[in-house]
Amino acid sequence: MSNTPCFCGNQITYSHCCQKFISGKEFPETPEQLMRSRYSAYATGEIDYLIESTHPSTRKLYSPDEIVAWMHANKWVKLEIIRSFDATVEFKAHFVEGLKSPEIHHECSTFKEENGRWYFLDGIDPNY
Repeated sequence: MSNTPCFCGNQITYSHCCQKFISGKEFPETPEQLMRSRYSAYATGEIDYLIESTHPSTRKLYSPDEIVAWMHANKWVKLEIIRSFDATVEFKAHFVEGLKSPEIHHECSTFKEENGRWYFLDGIDPNY
């Protein structure tokens, strides 16, 4: 898997892109890098990284069992970054749930930097 294109859509290999963050060898330097690595974690089933990269103040709001269920119920097809500014990343995650039609999860995620490390804080649907 380390020589495959990165799941996040960057035109470099997974090992040179998101894997270094998911493995803990490096930390993302920007909210967009963290967003991309979190998408790759969904695509590769890395629940520990998803929990660890969520800010401690909001971590309790996310059920690991529900994350795992959603992660494994879907085939993650493509990540589309709409815009990235300050500590916010708007994105569309394209996926297919089971044998159903393709779907899109559209979100504006907010990130927080603490002690030199970025964390996912929360996300909202920008259409509401």
